[in-house]
Amino acid sequence: MRIASALRTLLFLTVADRGIRSQEPPPVSTDADIRVVLLGTAGGPTFSAQRLGIGTLVEAGSERLLFDAGRSVTTGMAKLAIDPAGITKVFLTHLHSDHVISLPELWLFSWAQGRTVPLQVWGPAGTRAMITHLEEAFAFDVHVRRDVDEKIPAHGVEITATDINEGVVYEANGVRVTAFLVDHGPVKPAFGYRVDYRGRSVVLSGDTRPTDNLVKFASGADLLIHEVGRWKQDPALIGAPDERLPNSRQTRRQAQTVAAHHTDGVEAGRAFQAAKPKLAVFSHFNGDPQGILSLVRQNYAGPVEFGEELMTIDVGNTVSVHRFVAPSR
Repeated sequence: MRIASALRTLLFLTVADRGIRSQEPPPVSTDADIRVVLLGTAGGPTFSAQRLGIGTLVEAGSERLLFDAGRSVTTGMAKLAIDPAGITKVFLTHLHSDHVISLPELWLFSWAQGRTVPLQVWGPAGTRAMITHLEEAFAFDVHVRRDVDEKIPAHGVEITATDINEGVVYEANGVRVTAFLVDHGPVKPAFGYRVDYRGRSVVLSGDTRPTDNLVKFASGADLLIHEVGRWKQDPALIGAPDERLPNSRQTRRQAQTVAAHHTDGVEAGRAFQAAKPKLAVFSHFNGDPQGILSLVRQNYAGPVEFGEELMTIDVGNTVSVHRFVAPSR
């Protein structure tokens, strides 16, 4: 048994570490109960031609659940031929702009393109107020398209919002979504989520520094999708606090502040070792994967992948990763 276990671990590590470099997708799984699509994986309020803002689509049975709506996640949907009008349930980890900036686009554009049911949004305290203000901000557009010009059916532009607390926040069609508190420094409350379906589980950390509550809810999960930030012992952080970092618009003080509100590679390794997911996947990051992995390996020898835009992860008897390959022209 020990030999078999060691061989399985070696295989997972080989695949995981090779996955940083390889673009070859593995065979498509046929036993998946849950499918996860990383629409965007970039960290922070940044612009990039190659990467999209944070957004993760979880498909379980008939449910299609979007977790966070970062910059241009609808572009990711379009690249995968996913109709945004079919995404009607959104769960927000917290209200930082880089996690919600595409909400107006998803709400209004998918209505204009055929969504006929309300968009439902769950998130921390303040979510309802934010949605109310979005309705006020776009009242002119809604009025013209609904009442004056195209006469688009009104039901599809309705949007509902629920301020949540820790616990089960959604349950339907065999799918259960549980919110749990995480520690994102002064950003309170901030949540991670756990999705359970047919004995399979996917956990999303949200933005957080190390917290026992994450380990509690992620323990034994099939898939743990976790953020990762700058190494807190990075030598670049040592020096004059108001001096700008090389190739950055941030001062050293700002970079230290941001790093303190996130989990670095060393700390992520400790969390993975405690939670022991079948597969850990990093998303919402900007650092070098090889450098981060070397930090993780100080505390964790299990399978780790680095998320890529439009990566698909199938969760069934096995957890398999499929990289997006753009169609040749």
